[in-house]
Amino acid sequence: MKTLGYYNGVIDELDRVCVPMLDRACYFGDGVYDVTYSRNYRIFALEEHISNLFAGAERIGLVPSSSPKEVASLLCDLVKRMNTGENRIYFQFSRGTDPRNHAFPKEKKSNLWVMICHATVRDPYRPIRCISRPDERHFLCNVKSLNLLPNVLAAEEAERRGAEECILHRNGTVTECAHSNVFILQNGTFLTHPADERIYAGTGRAHLLTLCRKVGIPVRECLYSLDDLKNADEAVITSASVFCAPVTEVDGTPVGGKSPDLIRAIQTALCRRFLEGTT
Repeated sequence: MKTLGYYNGVIDELDRVCVPMLDRACYFGDGVYDVTYSRNYRIFALEEHISNLFAGAERIGLVPSSSPKEVASLLCDLVKRMNTGENRIYFQFSRGTDPRNHAFPKEKKSNLWVMICHATVRDPYRPIRCISRPDERHFLCNVKSLNLLPNVLAAEEAERRGAEECILHRNGTVTECAHSNVFILQNGTFLTHPADERIYAGTGRAHLLTLCRKVGIPVRECLYSLDDLKNADEAVITSASVFCAPVTEVDGTPVGGKSPDLIRAIQTALCRRFLEGTT
C-alpha cells in the first residue's frame, strides 16, 4: 500500500477510509494521539510513544479499547503492509462515537485511528528558522490532545513569514513550539522548560535529555525568557521527526552559532540512536 488508514479494524488507502461524523474527534477533538517513524519496517521508540499515548489518555479519563501490547502489535503489522519501510506512523484514540454532548458518553468505547504514509525524518543537520508569538493554548499542554487549533495558527503564521517553526512564550517565558520542544545552550548547560502542564514533554526531548546526561552535559529544567533564547550560545528544536535542529534565526534576528561542534556531536549521536533502533 502507498498509504494506509485504519479505523476500528477497517484497513484501506487513507483517502478511502470513512469515519463516522459522530466520532467525538470530529466535533470536539476529544482524544489523544502520538506519532513516530519507521525505517526498514522497524518502528522507532515504539514502546515510548505508546506509553505516552496511554498516559495522555489516562490524564483526560479516556479508556482505550485496546491494550498497549495490542496497539504495538497492530502498528507493527500495519507497517508491513506498506510499499516502503520508511514511514510516518500517526495513531490516536478518540472518546468513542456518540450524539454531540459535552459530557462523556455513557458507553466508554474508544475508537482507534491509524494513518501511515511514506516519510523520512528531517535532516537533523539542516538549521531551522523560527518566529515567536504568545502561547495562547490551554493548560493541558502535557496531553497530546487532538485540540490543536492554536498550534495550527502558530505554524501557519511561521510558514507565512518564511520560517519553519514558531516558538511560544507566556509573558516572555518560553514554553515550547507549535509542534516541537526547544532547548537553549548557555555556558555549557542545556536549559529546557520543566515538564509541567505548560508543555508536552515529547520523546525527542527525552532522548536529548538522556544523551546529555549520559555524556556529562549538564541539563537544567527551568524557566527562561525569549530574550535568553535570542542571546543563548545555541538554541535547538527537538521532536519525533527533528532529532536536534539548530535554530539560526528568531523573528528575523540571528541566534546561536557559538557552539556548533557540540551541537554536531549531539546530532550525530541522536542519528546513530535512530539508525541502531531501526536496523
